[in-house]
Amino acid sequence: MKELVEYIAKSLVDNPEEVTVTEQENERSTILELRVAPEDMGKVIGKQGKIAQSIRTLTKATAAKKGIRVGVEIMR
Repeated sequence: MKELVEYIAKSLVDNPEEVTVTEQENERSTILELRVAPEDMGKVIGKQGKIAQSIRTLTKATAAKKGIRVGVEIMR
């Protein structure tokens, strides 16, 4: 999952070298924290959050096939 989110984010931003994805696991799910350069935040979030929601939807669909729960948070 981490690689999927990283690949999508790097494809969207102007500074792909500043994209980082970290995993936070708990007993029920995994949270992926996406960090990008401040000037690229708008590109990852999109108008009215549509790109961010699409990233979350793709990640959840892929995780569901594997039988796991994954969430994506976009951090500053």
